[in-house]
Amino acid sequence: MPRPPSRFSGSPVVKWLLISNIVIFYADMLFFNWKLVEWGHFSAALGLQQFQFWRLLTFQFMHADGLHLLGNMIGIFFFGTFAEKWWGSKKFIVYYLASGVAGALFYVFLFYVGWFGKDPIAIPGGEVPASYIPLVGASAGIFAILVCTAVIAPNLKILLFFVIPMSMRTFAIAALVFATLMILTNGNNAGGEAGHLGGAILGYILMKNPHLLTFVGKLGSKKQKRGQVVDAKIVRERKLKPRIKINLEDSDVDQILDKVSREGIQSLTDAEREILNRSRS
Repeated sequence: MPRPPSRFSGSPVVKWLLISNIVIFYADMLFFNWKLVEWGHFSAALGLQQFQFWRLLTFQFMHADGLHLLGNMIGIFFFGTFAEKWWGSKKFIVYYLASGVAGALFYVFLFYVGWFGKDPIAIPGGEVPASYIPLVGASAGIFAILVCTAVIAPNLKILLFFVIPMSMRTFAIAALVFATLMILTNGNNAGGEAGHLGGAILGYILMKNPHLLTFVGKLGSKKQKRGQVVDAKIVRERKLKPRIKINLEDSDVDQILDKVSREGIQSLTDAEREILNRSRS
């Protein structure tokens, strides 16, 4: 009897993100005495002033505590598979990481214009200069995932806190309004909320302009040279497979996205999936 498809079927990046974040957190706690988060977190001083640019990526895999990790992994688990299947794995990982970078840079921008103030911050055991306040977590990329899901399936029904029903569009708007209010009032975790908002902004820009990630699909692809021998079996299979003729129109894409929001991405035919793929290339 064939196995039913798992939640991660067709979503290898989501699976990799979940595993890597969890392994890094517990390895750091159990074996490295939090040296990994010390090396990988982002701050205005370390990330830019001291040119440690790798932190723009590594901070996205660091978490402050178990609850922080749990909340972010729930977001990736529930919404990441949808976003990855829409973008495709290659474009999805670039979309996710680029949005995380945008979140860090938006935080830095607000810091340097003086929005968060420059006074040292009190922490257990002393004070830390404002420019060294650490930024950690996958949340900026996750906010981009929320935006992606809200654009593709705005009427998707979810249960906030597993109790309160609302549409995906309403949930995303509420999350963005909350982040904005926390920034405007310089509330608790205003810097983190700046990261969330920055990730969401780039995520939305890319969703509305998917051609900006066209280059990703070309990475690693090899152009076949004239006279090159290819596997005969593969060639025969390609010849036997019927070709799908596509006349790509904006109205076609809009209708397909409406269908996804009503019935889910699994309801699409091969032709409709091909139209979506071409619209993103």
